[in-house]
Amino acid sequence: MRFPIISLVFLALMTPSVQAQTSTLQLLETRNDARGWEAVGRLDIEGKGFCTGALIAPDLVLTAAHCMYDKADDAPIDPSRIQFLAGLRGGRPEATRDVRSAVVHPSYAHIGKETVDLVQYDIALLQLTHPIQYSHVRPFEISTSLRRGIQITVVSYAQDRAHAPSLQETCNVLGQQNNILIIDCDVDFGASGAPIFWVENGVPHLVSVVSAMAEIDGKKVALGMDLAEPIAILRMALKQGHNFFLPPPTTAIVIQQSEHTDTSALYLRP
Repeated sequence: MRFPIISLVFLALMTPSVQAQTSTLQLLETRNDARGWEAVGRLDIEGKGFCTGALIAPDLVLTAAHCMYDKADDAPIDPSRIQFLAGLRGGRPEATRDVRSAVVHPSYAHIGKETVDLVQYDIALLQLTHPIQYSHVRPFEISTSLRRGIQITVVSYAQDRAHAPSLQETCNVLGQQNNILIIDCDVDFGASGAPIFWVENGVPHLVSVVSAMAEIDGKKVALGMDLAEPIAILRMALKQGHNFFLPPPTTAIVIQQSEHTDTSALYLRP
């Protein structure tokens, strides 16, 4: 999936405090390595592009909003053309499900040109056609307790590691501004929508998703959003929006099957 590079001019004066050393990426190629992360999966758009997503319920996947738009014409992608491959490793997922519908945050305006302001709304919730009900594929709990200085974990797929997820066990929240989180995690194209976790007593809590890559004073960083407000809006919109093809302006954008059928020139690489 395309992954915007955003110039963070308004953050250039931020000087991150001294943080703990970040860990390197670990490719989760074996069942033992991937244990506990099986609910992270790859979202495939007809095999032409992908994002990363994570289960927060047996039939709900959280990802980035921009994953739901076609790079060619910025139109919504028909959810029926998307598959969620939970725990994909070496071409074999733990479970495969089609997507039935998707809701995008109502304040996310996909205009073909990403801006910093949109990062805080770059969130989408996808409903699968059938729930994934395997004991070893456990949805993650959502937590909204995230602050500067805390250590986090990211699990993602990306262009050079598309066939197995990678774990970065330790990276850091460098700062927060306007509900946007600045983190020093190692992400790349395809990691859009990757879950960001806060691990407490060995239990991962999903606290944000990866929206974009950026640069601050020459240092590569990643951006996510505070989930406190968006997740409640998305859950309500999905619950109420199944039968609405075009929702009222005050609700989240609801993308139903067959709303858009032209998915040419999709975007594995920028």
